[in-house]
Amino acid sequence: MRAPRARHTASVAAWAPAGARPPAVATRVRSPLHRRLPKRGFTSLTRRYIEVVRLNELQAMPVDEIDLAALKSANVVSILAQGARVILSGEITRAVTVRGLGVTKGAKAAIEAAGGSVVEA
Repeated sequence: MRAPRARHTASVAAWAPAGARPPAVATRVRSPLHRRLPKRGFTSLTRRYIEVVRLNELQAMPVDEIDLAALKSANVVSILAQGARVILSGEITRAVTVRGLGVTKGAKAAIEAAGGSVVEA
C-alpha cells in the first residue's frame, strides 16, 4: 500500500501526519437549483409565440395600417413573434386599420369607436 501523499490526486494536506484523515473542509458542491427542484409541466416544442399589444402602443405608432410586420418594425413586439393580440388597455383616439391580428371584444369596440376598423385574416 502506498502512502497517502504518493498520488497527485491525494486529498491529504501536506502538513497532516502520515495516516491522518483529510481535514473536514466544506468543498462539497451543491447541485444546481434546477436539479434540486421537482419537474413541473412541460415545454411544448410547437408553442406559438403570441405577444400582447395594448391600445396605447397602437396609438403611438406612426402608421395607419397595422399588421404583424408593422409591429415588428416599430419594435412593439419581438422579431420572434408569430402572432399578436390587441387588448383593451389604454386608449386610442385616431383611426387605424388592424389586419391579421387577434383583437379582444373591448379592443375592437374601442378601435371602431375611434373610427378605425379590424380586418380578420
